[in-house]
Amino acid sequence: MPHLFLASFYTLVSGPWHWSVSGAVIAAVMFLPLYAGKEFGVSSNLRTACTLAGAGRKYAFFDIDWRAQRWNLLFVAGSVLGGFLAFYVFPSPEPVEISAATVDYLHSVGISGPGETAGSSFVPAELFSLGTLFTLRTLVVVVLGGFLVGFGARWAGGCTSGHAISGLSNLQLPSLLAVVGFFIGGLAMSWFFLPLILQL
Repeated sequence: MPHLFLASFYTLVSGPWHWSVSGAVIAAVMFLPLYAGKEFGVSSNLRTACTLAGAGRKYAFFDIDWRAQRWNLLFVAGSVLGGFLAFYVFPSPEPVEISAATVDYLHSVGISGPGETAGSSFVPAELFSLGTLFTLRTLVVVVLGGFLVGFGARWAGGCTSGHAISGLSNLQLPSLLAVVGFFIGGLAMSWFFLPLILQL
């Protein structure tokens, strides 16, 4: 009997799920922090990590009680574990489904479209692979991009998950403005800056 249950469970989690399942889970995850009087966000964990590393002894911004953020650290650890399980334990045999127009655009800027073959990566190997790790192109994307993401999250008072999910669910106007900025930045990166970076 247990092996029948495990087989059924594996069949359930290994196949593609309807998008509404993710929506319902996100709504439930948002309800729990709101009910507990907490704010959800991933970028706040960077502050907690710096506090754990001792940055609070030098900078007042990091002088916080990291134990109050243990639930958020657990969420991030679960996200990493979930990503690992989804890719290595429960991989979908189906290719990543993206539109033909997107694949054509990626080809036009020098990227092999993700999802064209089963098991292919969600991210382009031209930017994210060990073979391109120390190229000028990757250093620009990782170092400069990482700095801009960190600076933007600090300036906006939160990251995409904090504003787009938590802030909007609280009907906060600053979160709406931040999300508009996120989308403008994403569109500018995709259509203007990425083709230039790929030419490096």
